[in-house]
Amino acid sequence: MGQKWDVVIIGGGLAGLVAANYLAKNDLSILVLEKGKTVGGRARTNQIYQQYFNLGPHALSKKGKAKSILEELNIHIIGKSPKLGGTLVKDNLEYTAPFTPLNLFTTNLLNLKERMEWAKVLMKLTSINTEKLAQHTFEQWVQQTTDSANVQSLLFLLGRLATYCHTPNKASAKVIVSHMKTVLSGVLYLDNGWQTIIDQLNNRAVISGVQIQTDQVVKHLDPIDHDHFKLVLSNGEELLSKYVVCTTGPHELHHMLGEQSSFSKIRPVKGATLDVALTELPNPKKLFAMGITDPLYFSVHSNYARLSVDGKSTVLHVFKYHTPDEHIDGKKVKKELEQFLEKLQPGSKDYEITSRFLPQITVNQRLPQIGDKVSSGYHTAFSLS
Repeated sequence: MGQKWDVVIIGGGLAGLVAANYLAKNDLSILVLEKGKTVGGRARTNQIYQQYFNLGPHALSKKGKAKSILEELNIHIIGKSPKLGGTLVKDNLEYTAPFTPLNLFTTNLLNLKERMEWAKVLMKLTSINTEKLAQHTFEQWVQQTTDSANVQSLLFLLGRLATYCHTPNKASAKVIVSHMKTVLSGVLYLDNGWQTIIDQLNNRAVISGVQIQTDQVVKHLDPIDHDHFKLVLSNGEELLSKYVVCTTGPHELHHMLGEQSSFSKIRPVKGATLDVALTELPNPKKLFAMGITDPLYFSVHSNYARLSVDGKSTVLHVFKYHTPDEHIDGKKVKKELEQFLEKLQPGSKDYEITSRFLPQITVNQRLPQIGDKVSSGYHTAFSLS
């Protein structure tokens, strides 16, 4: 039997490293096991041809729980907030997004009655008690809130933007609306990408005495008595730990625990991303756009954050929100994203430095459904004491 630990954290992503830093404040022996070659998980940033690419579009909510947690851990966050506004696309027609008072009364998307209703809905969102939505799906709440098809479409769009979730008929209204309220308070795009957060968390954990091992896959996780779990690694090594914190996906956890677990029933939220770096932007006035009925997103993040070594390149993201369990045709999705980009930025291919297409990335390990206690991400802690 291998070394004994007070706590083993499975997964060296954002959640795992945050947990490690909090636990390091106590007199505990802590080990972080990361299956990848580097820590960071979905929050890592890749430097490609001097460009900083997050794994798809990332934004940190200014009034979200994550920001306050990072600040409590003395993590320095450097970035700027994108301006409200942008373009909405429907049936190949473009409309001004009604997200500011001026744009609300100038957009051609809404008639006068719908403008007034949309303004009332936005005001309602700032003060709504989301606990009262606990037994409703997001779709049910939207339909109860307004009869206008256009206003409903805008609510569905904001729901996608706030949570990456494109399943309104199953998603929890409480969770989605809570995130919408947070996002409406503003977000930050981070200089040099989210890797800056990961690097700080990693360094602080190591300095505090946390041991971090990469390229370590946990194959089995078994309770052996009332005081310890046994972890069996893919290389055959066995570890003992009194506590286990698992920050991996539910399907990975299901395989560790065996067939007796029910974690395989949890469905993740997924999407496709086209990350692009350009020498310049063909249409510099068009920085943000979303499809009204098509689940598509476009945003130029480098206008607000430094995302290249020289700070001169344009880095943007085009994203498609997937529905759970849908069949993903990578070639078809890539073409769809490229066409959306070409519509918004004609001729952008002529200015391309590099690009990366990921047809299916996990943006949230758990589709938030009615009754869920966890509002974002997925984590499970095991304790036998």
